[in-house]
Amino acid sequence: MKRVACIDVGLKRVGVALGLNGVALPQNAILRKNRNQASRDVSSFLKEWDIEVLVVGLPKGGSSEDEMRRRIEHFVSLLDFKGEIFFEDEYGSSKEAKESMQGVTKQKRDGKVDSLAAKIILERWMHKAAHQNQL
Repeated sequence: MKRVACIDVGLKRVGVALGLNGVALPQNAILRKNRNQASRDVSSFLKEWDIEVLVVGLPKGGSSEDEMRRRIEHFVSLLDFKGEIFFEDEYGSSKEAKESMQGVTKQKRDGKVDSLAAKIILERWMHKAAHQNQL
């Protein structure tokens, strides 16, 4: 089974999740001071875990879809990563992540929601990939 990770690129944080043995696990989010620092931190994370496949959350639909796609694709182009890259629709993942945390913990801006969103995006991709024998 390939080593898989997912990122959910935001303006302030990058949510991160790992796919290990078919299970998606949220990791600590990467705080984003600027895109170069954030891309270096993501690249280090991918190297540290020896990631072979990167899934990237991409918003589909909505008025800013083209602008967000351009920004996210540019961010991905800054990564020092030679593995396979897949883009997965992130629609509703942040809302779903926030709802899953309601009542469990006080919601802070510490990136937990961002990484839970990355976990949800990764689960969607792994579900599809398993049915298409891509894993």
